[in-house]
Amino acid sequence: MSKNGIALLLTLLFIIAMTASVGIGLKQMKNAQTSVVNDKFMTQSRMVVDDVLTILKNNSILDKIVHDKSVEELHTFLSQSKSLPLNISDLEIDIAVTSARSKFNINDLTDANSTINVKRVEILKEYMSRHNVNSNFVDMLLDNMGKVKEAMLYNSSIFDDNPTLFRDFIASLQHYNKIMQYYEQRYNDPSVEKIDAKELFSFSSKRDDSIDLNYATAEVWQMLLGVDGQTAQKLQNKEGSLTSFDDLGISKMQQQHLQNFNVSFFEPYLLVKIKIRQEKKEANVRFEYDIKNKKGYNFVYEI
Repeated sequence: MSKNGIALLLTLLFIIAMTASVGIGLKQMKNAQTSVVNDKFMTQSRMVVDDVLTILKNNSILDKIVHDKSVEELHTFLSQSKSLPLNISDLEIDIAVTSARSKFNINDLTDANSTINVKRVEILKEYMSRHNVNSNFVDMLLDNMGKVKEAMLYNSSIFDDNPTLFRDFIASLQHYNKIMQYYEQRYNDPSVEKIDAKELFSFSSKRDDSIDLNYATAEVWQMLLGVDGQTAQKLQNKEGSLTSFDDLGISKMQQQHLQNFNVSFFEPYLLVKIKIRQEKKEANVRFEYDIKNKKGYNFVYEI
């Protein structure tokens, strides 16, 4: 059997294990009595997340992917895990697993000491300029990842109107949107809405995330290389087939340009999204999972 066939088989076994194991805890809950329906739903949702984490931690498929450092096996696994719909007890559960390194961590514009990476800032400003967004927007983003400044020497007046706004790092898409809305009102510039932040940025307090070029979005490619949308889409279509810069089919100058960022061709980090529905109630949970260290982090719960 080929490597691809083995990886596919292991992935199918993973799906079977997911279907069987997630329901174990829930079946125990089926006859549980509770006076508050919402509390029961929240408890069930937490149990689903715990079951998924247990499956990830104990799964030999993921162990093999890390051991082999196989771009091919990781791609096969992710291709088969984009949508795992389950119906267990009275819950509808959708689990989606994708790469957690397909986007640029916006907080990588600075390091842990809030020192600005000038080259990355210049590249992002150039990207924004191509979308007719003033460079002041990037300066405003930097204000929100530079911590509290004793002399209040910020690039903008955003904290005058939003004194409680978190400023150690940009924590989420919602945080980014607050900054965007302030910029739009302050400069009367709706063009900032053209930036597809969902496809361009990730949000983590870590300042050393690498972009996995096998899963970089078209928006990320446009920012990294300054290419047009069509070229960016062609690069995105190479998903799962890249092992070196030579596989990209770009110039030496563009290869050097990529090295202004942390990039690689194998990043064993998963983004897990779980949607849980019960009648009119819905829970959305997402987190990142480090395959090598078997650890989940950056949990976000929306219920």
